[in-house]
Amino acid sequence: MEIDALATAVAAHWAGVSPSVGVVRPSERVVLFRAHKPIRLLPDVYDPVVCVVVQGKKELALGDETIELLPGDSLLVSHDTPVTAHITSAHLDAPYLSIVLLLDLELIRSLVEEVQDTLHPHGSSRSTVAQRADPQLIDALRRYLALSKDPTERRVMEPLLLREIHFRALMAPQAGMLRQLLRPHSRASRISRAITTIRRDFRTALAVVDLAREAGMSVSSFHKHFRDITSNTPLQYQKELRLMEARRMLSVGEQAVTTVAFDVGYQSPNQFSREYLRKFGVSPSAHVGQQ
Repeated sequence: MEIDALATAVAAHWAGVSPSVGVVRPSERVVLFRAHKPIRLLPDVYDPVVCVVVQGKKELALGDETIELLPGDSLLVSHDTPVTAHITSAHLDAPYLSIVLLLDLELIRSLVEEVQDTLHPHGSSRSTVAQRADPQLIDALRRYLALSKDPTERRVMEPLLLREIHFRALMAPQAGMLRQLLRPHSRASRISRAITTIRRDFRTALAVVDLAREAGMSVSSFHKHFRDITSNTPLQYQKELRLMEARRMLSVGEQAVTTVAFDVGYQSPNQFSREYLRKFGVSPSAHVGQQ
């Protein structure tokens, strides 16, 4: 099976690597992950990526939605998305393994010009969608990982394989949101620009009216499309960013809880503690110094 061949290629990159190491980067755009036991990962914001689970199981929580990924499943992310992840199945003799490719949207745009007449007209309206990985995508990833270390071969073949992987991701039936994102005046593109603004200014008060105006939408329409794409309202999205940054800062253990609350944009430490407890199940103080 294709997934077994990919598992072999992924495992080869872990040969001789200490079990304590969880990340290997074969190249600038490709990341391999490994875990030897179930673990809750630090909340993170996923950039546009395509991910394939090779071994083990993973569960993602985004907004009110939960996604389970099994071996052979792929995850396609078109917009920056706050995610809480949990490795649910991993063992010392059968670790969780996955491969992630950071999408190059400019490369995808160059492909659209060549294939736009054959693109599937439909697809998911969500920024994050799980599906069974296409066998041709799995094979392209395997061939990428199996590239020789010979510098000439890598220089010639790596760009070709990256282009093929992006092509496979773009052509997937469920990649509708990714294809919409590539049209500069589409709702997906306008929401993407709003997300960029929120990520940049997440510590300041959110002016939804201004974001809607910049997106060329009414406030109600902006709310609807934002939630349809991200599984969050704009305010929930900002809250996710604030709480994730607070979790990261607290794990370093160098600042007091109140200081962190103010630093990420909260005006009330009590409100911060309530919302932190609601999201993570423990008070902020429980995470001080806990990586």
